[in-house]
Amino acid sequence: MTRRVVVTGMAGLSPIGLSWEKVYESLKAQRSAVQIMPEWQEIDGLRTHVAAPIENFELPQHYNRKAIRSMGRVSLLATRSAELALEDAGLLGTSYVTDGRMGVAYGSGTGSPSAHQVFFESIYVHKRLKGISSTTYIQMMSHTCVANLGHFFKLKGRIIPTCSACTSGSQGIGYAYESIKYGLQDFMIAGGAEELSVSEAVMFDVLYATSVNNQNPKQTPAPFDKNRDGLVIGEGAATLILEDLETAQSRGAKIYAELLGYGANSDGEHLTAPAVSGMKKVMELALEDANLPAEAIGYLNAHGTATEVGDIAETAATNMVFGDRIPISSLKGHFGHTMGACGALETWMTLQMARENWFAPTLNLHEVDSRCAKLDYLQDEGRQLEVEYVMCNNFAFGGVNTSLIFKKWN
Repeated sequence: MTRRVVVTGMAGLSPIGLSWEKVYESLKAQRSAVQIMPEWQEIDGLRTHVAAPIENFELPQHYNRKAIRSMGRVSLLATRSAELALEDAGLLGTSYVTDGRMGVAYGSGTGSPSAHQVFFESIYVHKRLKGISSTTYIQMMSHTCVANLGHFFKLKGRIIPTCSACTSGSQGIGYAYESIKYGLQDFMIAGGAEELSVSEAVMFDVLYATSVNNQNPKQTPAPFDKNRDGLVIGEGAATLILEDLETAQSRGAKIYAELLGYGANSDGEHLTAPAVSGMKKVMELALEDANLPAEAIGYLNAHGTATEVGDIAETAATNMVFGDRIPISSLKGHFGHTMGACGALETWMTLQMARENWFAPTLNLHEVDSRCAKLDYLQDEGRQLEVEYVMCNNFAFGGVNTSLIFKKWN
């Protein structure tokens, strides 16, 4: 016997806003958060100088030194978004959080890069341990977000770290969903986070996957556009609070959506090149889990990174499942590729857009690349749509694919 899983709390921190109200305003105004990073221009050989940072992120006073000494920026983003989501769900400070009924599934693509820098410079450059503290490793370890969330909120339930590059956030949501669906937890904190770092830009730059439109930062990235020239790195965090439907109803919680389907698989073919067959299959797995036909999905939030190989493969797979009728857009045109956070941030925004009955266009998409498959691409002013079911897709290096299906709660 399985249980129904619903979303009762949500919050996000993004380059285009630190609340849904600000994000919605930015989406409607087609505001881009991409800007020039002057310090990146000092790195010899780095071709990309554009990114989408979060500005004006400040912590409340109760985030004192003792509470946050084990946190780098990535964990701080994760923890603050989780705190806001718990508050939104009416669970912050309750026994539900600490009595073992709540767990956490959360991810990032890496630990805090600034902690990595301190650690490796001390050892390999300066040949000394000075500068390395007892919390340096905690900040740099790959499961730093989930570990710090467990400690900060005094969770006694299961801890599931997801460190799978661009699917870290969506896998966190998926594993949280399965934990509740199969009766292992009643509540789960789920999501993903990433802090901006030039190291991530370098990684994609050496693969010739980054945008080099350094003269016109607001015009890039341009997912699916024939003139796109690559992805742009961003940062952020988003958290969903998932719980068993009966529990939510018994405590009178507000419900945003029901998570109906989750698909996850491996391409098994190439570590960096996407496989159309794997992308197609993961969408089919999510539809099967949700017990829905493809025709039921009213909007699809694409991974849409603005890389040539990724855009073409993703649209081909989507067309194979949905034909050319599915309304689709990518939010990365507004705030870049937030890596481990993107699956959670884009899901949060998709669910909020569904509540507004309005879906944002793909920013900077002016002319669809003819090599991309035929789909109903949202452009220009976005679109008013009243939909019941939405799908959110993410794909990562290593051939990791995820697909999530939600039903809007009325």
